Parts: sequence; structure tokens; C-alpha cells
Amino acid sequence: MSNKDINRRDFLTGAGSASMGMLIASGMTGRRADAAEKVIPGFDDKGSGDIKKHWKPVSNRKIRMGIVGYGVCKFGAAFGFQDHPNVQIVAVSDLIKERREGLMKACRCEKSYDSLEKLVKDDSIEAVFVATDAPNHARHCMEVMNHGKHVMTAVPAVWGSLEDADRLLETVKKTGMKYMMAETSCFRADCYGMMKIYKAGGFGKLVYSEGEYHHFHSGQIGSFKGWRIGSPLLWYPTHSTAYYVGVTGERFTSVSCLGVRSERETLRPGANKYNNPFSDEIALFRTTEGGTSRMTKTSSIYKLIAERGRVFGEKGWMEGTKYFGSMKNLPDIRRPALPPGMPAGGHGGSHGPLANNFIESIILDRIPLVNIYQALSMTVPGIVAHQSAIKDGETMKVPQYVMA
Repeated sequence: MSNKDINRRDFLTGAGSASMGMLIASGMTGRRADAAEKVIPGFDDKGSGDIKKHWKPVSNRKIRMGIVGYGVCKFGAAFGFQDHPNVQIVAVSDLIKERREGLMKACRCEKSYDSLEKLVKDDSIEAVFVATDAPNHARHCMEVMNHGKHVMTAVPAVWGSLEDADRLLETVKKTGMKYMMAETSCFRADCYGMMKIYKAGGFGKLVYSEGEYHHFHSGQIGSFKGWRIGSPLLWYPTHSTAYYVGVTGERFTSVSCLGVRSERETLRPGANKYNNPFSDEIALFRTTEGGTSRMTKTSSIYKLIAERGRVFGEKGWMEGTKYFGSMKNLPDIRRPALPPGMPAGGHGGSHGPLANNFIESIILDRIPLVNIYQALSMTVPGIVAHQSAIKDGETMKVPQYVMA
């Protein structure tokens, strides 16, 4: 495949161009932000035009799964596990009866438990998708693995706690269970393509990279026990940080971050349980390659809803799925095929590929794409960045999570 070929390729059609995460402050972006009042941003973003067409089964085995969580985002059913031919949904759970019943219907499952703690005691379940509230992701995943079950979790891996990061890693090591974080940017067409080209040598060392997660909202999105209200922006960083860690497998080593203060009611002194005053955070990281990365999360830029990134290397650079560089014969950057009838889903058509990657990691006994080391290396830098913002940009070291 030549540079010319990839520049001409139109992976997505119509409104699907938004699926590349390359939204700008235009009419399209404005419409998406307006629609956010009724549709959670990302779920209306279903790019799938570059996914390979012919799926080859790797086994006849069915993984017996449990799914937990059907809140505001309804993530429990959004990743398509119920449509995968190698999956049997054994049971589902949500603390709220109406949501539990909704998840049963969406997953075509007749069995439910009223808590994760009860579901994980079901010996017939091999793996669990944790789609609960962010503050409980680490605790819930550890509970799942400690009961001998593999786990995939919604992002982020941990919620503001470096101690939880260490405990989660130790639990993965101790139990030997598969752990995967469902970071959607890693299976967006642009980020996935960047990863394939980076591994093939098309960028060389990255000198600079950017990741942006813009999520404007005029009101507060609902959340279990109000966990989203006033929460630190970069405690939810992975849609941005994937555009370096997910692309390269390298790490951030230090960070200086600045926050933008807001007059929003929820961000005034004492108005939120996090004591967070910032509506936007912009972080500059040093990388293990010796380069720099700018990673942002914003909520105040009018009507801007976007998840996107760019990478700049010594041999080439890339924006969207367009590569500009010295490599003449590029690798195939199309995303893996999905089983017939399994939707690619939202967030740029990343939901289905994430679920499929997790299932195949169990069947084939291989490491998931977003394994525990990748997950923590995308999540923890945001926690440290917020600490830096509180200290007015003080440079701080980032803990390292590297597979031995």
C-alpha cells in the first residue's frame, strides 16, 4: 500500500467522517454537541468503513460471560458481547431493578443478580464485563479476578488513586486472569492505524504527539451517586493518552499540567467532593523516547465534542488516517474483521473490536491489546497531571508500569 493509496482512502462515509475523531468547530460538531442533551457523545459515532470484511472463527468455544452495569451510558450492552458467536451471556447485574431488567432484555439473558458481588460467585461464569461507575472500576475488577474470572472494564482503570493502581496490578499478577481496559481510542481507525504504522517503522522515534478529548456539556451528565459532578478532568484521560501510549507502547515519564478555572456552580470552592476548580486541563508530558506529548481534556469549549490525536516522528507524521512520511509500502491498517451480525458500535466503531479482542485473548491465551500495563500507563499519568495542575504546573514524575 503506497502513501498515495492511504491518502485517497475514505474509510468512513457521510457523517461517519466524525468517527475519525477529527471533528472541528463546525456545523457537524455543533449538531453533535446539541444532540448530547439526548445522546451520550460517542454513541452516535459509528465509523466502521475500514473494518475488514471476512471474519475467520478461531474456535467453536463459547466464553460464558457475566455483564455488570447498565447506567446512564448503558455500556453493559453497548459492546456487543451478546452478538458474538463465541460468547454466551450467563447472567447480568445492576444495583437498580429497572436497569437490571433492561440489561437482561438488551443482552437476551434470563438470569440476573442484584450485585456484582453475587454475580462473581456464579461458578459457571468465566469472564465479566465491568461497566459500572468509574470510582468502583478497580475494586470491582479485583473482586472479579479474585473469584477466578477474566475481566474487561470500561475506562478508566482506576479513579484518582495510585494505591489502587498498585493493588490492581498485583491482583492481575497474583490471579493470572486476563485483564483488559476498553479504551475506545485504541480501536478508532486513526489511532489503530498509527499503531500499525509505528510498529512497522513508519514514524521512527516520535518527537511530538497530541491527544485531545473535548466533551462540552451545558448541564451535568447523570451519574451513580453523582461521581461525575466536579470530577477532575484528567482522572478520565485515556481517550487522549491512547494517542501516545496506545500508538507506541512507550510511556510518559514526567508531566507539567495547567488547569483552567471555571465559574460553573459545580466547580466553585466547596461545591464538589474532589475540591476540583478546573473545567479544562492541558498536560505536557516527557516520553521514554525523549519526545513530548500534549494531552488535554476539556469541557468548556462551546459545542466541541471530539476524541482525536496526531503523531509526529522523525520519519513521518499522521493526522486522521492520512500518513505523510518516508515509508513507501505501508502495512494494512484496517481494523480486524468482526463476526457477522456483531456491530462495530459507537466511539468510531471501536466497541465491537474491543469486545472481540478480549474474547480472542481468552480463547487463544494471548495478551489483550489494552492489557493492565497499557491501561495503567494511560490512566495514571492523568492522575499525576491533575496533581501538577493543583500545584500550578509543577513538574512531577509519572510512575512506570512495564511488563517484566
